[in-house]
Amino acid sequence: MATDQKYMQRSLELAALGLGDVAPNPMVGCVVVHDGKIIGEGYHQKYGDAHAEVNAIRSVKNKELLSESTLYVTLEPCAHFGKTPPCSDLIIENRIPKVVVGTIDPFAEVAGKGIEKMRKAGIDVEVGMLENECRELNRRFFTFHEKKRPYIFLKWAQTADGFIDRERNGNGEKPAWITNELARRLVHKQRSEEAAILIGTNTAEKDNPSLTVREWKGNQPYRMTLDRTGRLSPDLHLFDGAAPTVIFTATEAEPKTLVEFVPIDFSNDPLPLIMDHLYRNNIQSVIIEGGARLLTSVISSGLWDEAHVYFGNQFFGKGIKAPQISGKIIDVEQLDECRLTVMRNADK
Repeated sequence: MATDQKYMQRSLELAALGLGDVAPNPMVGCVVVHDGKIIGEGYHQKYGDAHAEVNAIRSVKNKELLSESTLYVTLEPCAHFGKTPPCSDLIIENRIPKVVVGTIDPFAEVAGKGIEKMRKAGIDVEVGMLENECRELNRRFFTFHEKKRPYIFLKWAQTADGFIDRERNGNGEKPAWITNELARRLVHKQRSEEAAILIGTNTAEKDNPSLTVREWKGNQPYRMTLDRTGRLSPDLHLFDGAAPTVIFTATEAEPKTLVEFVPIDFSNDPLPLIMDHLYRNNIQSVIIEGGARLLTSVISSGLWDEAHVYFGNQFFGKGIKAPQISGKIIDVEQLDECRLTVMRNADK
């Protein structure tokens, strides 16, 4: 691996440590190199706190070396005042002569302005080092700003013979577990990393899920469901105040603690309206957990980015068929007797 790539790879490793804690900001990592040695490094650790460049520069013990160093950063340093001052100004103030950037920031307030500011100050700026890897790490952030919608994950578990659930009589019969404890922990880990979870009305009513992070340490996502006619019981876990909850509905409803009722038009496909609401509320990623009807609708619309399909080793023989999906398989992980297959939408 070339020297510049090595330092950018280290920056990417640092950036990934911010997963689940920095949204709606991007994950960013940064290293400062002097005479072939890393003398400072940092990453964006929490939304609203110092950016990666600030933490990396702060970590340098001998600040006099900065004027002879190269700074590597996965995303273009910001040029605007947000919750923190512009990182491009800090780089200029410390007279760092060279900056290597992974990729340009798609956020309109930055979008090349940080690079332009540094170049005008006489800094040698290189752009595009491991660009694909830098964009991949922040695929949620790039999708949000370039496509004006959140990054959409699909998730479900299915049996070895292709069923997502048994046929249930509707009298409080609980869903049958398809996967194992290891798979369930991984599901909770993913929940902690994304901004929201969306399920359909039938799933909310029949399964009464909590949709909270319980088997992993992390943030609680927004819980979301559709309830066009207002039929969902207020005794469901979704209304327990354990996490912020959004109910998309066509009826009027009294607000509840940590529960927001959002009116939308159900006469057409509600999915684009829901995604627009998430975009306007700065929610950059959503997991759609089903059930089968909602998942199939999303797959048919093509409005998805990534699917996480868990395969158990059970056979139901009959029941509710799992959604049919095709895409580019990017990862397969064995979870003892279960298996996780991750795929991307090949049309994106």
